[in-house]
Amino acid sequence: MRKSMLFLLVLLGLALPGAQGRQIPRCEMVKILRRNGFEGFEGTTVADWMCLVKYESDYNTKAYNNNGPSRDYGIFQINSKYWCNDGRTSGSVNGCRISCSKLQDDNINDDIQCAKKIAREAHGLSPWYGWKNHCRGKNLSSFVRGC
Repeated sequence: MRKSMLFLLVLLGLALPGAQGRQIPRCEMVKILRRNGFEGFEGTTVADWMCLVKYESDYNTKAYNNNGPSRDYGIFQINSKYWCNDGRTSGSVNGCRISCSKLQDDNINDDIQCAKKIAREAHGLSPWYGWKNHCRGKNLSSFVRGC
C-alpha cells in the first residue's frame, strides 16, 4: 500500500507543474521588470509591480481568477472584459488586442506590454485591486531587497 501511494504522489508531483504554470522566482521577476523599464514607469517602482504581481498571481504565469462575467489572466491578472479576448466574455473591449490564452504562457513579453498599456492609460496601478488593497502607500522595499 505504501509503495502505490508513494508512486501516486510522485506522478501527481510530476503532473502539477505544467498544469499550474511557471512560478517566476522573486529576484528573476525583479530583473525582468527592471530590464523592461518598470522603474519610474507612470510614477511606479519595481517594488510596486513586484507587490502587485505577488498579490495578483503569486508570480504564476498561468494564474486566472473568475470575476463573474469576466476573468483575469496571467502573471499580471489582466481582465477579459477590457484588455484581452477569451472568447467567452460578452462585450469584451480587447484593449491590448491579444488572446487571453497568450497571457497564460511562460513568455511574459506580451503580458508586460499589456500591463504597461493598462498602467499608462490609468496613470498608475489603480486598476489592480491586489495593488490597491495590499501595496498602495506601504513600504515595499522587501519585494526587491537582495535582488
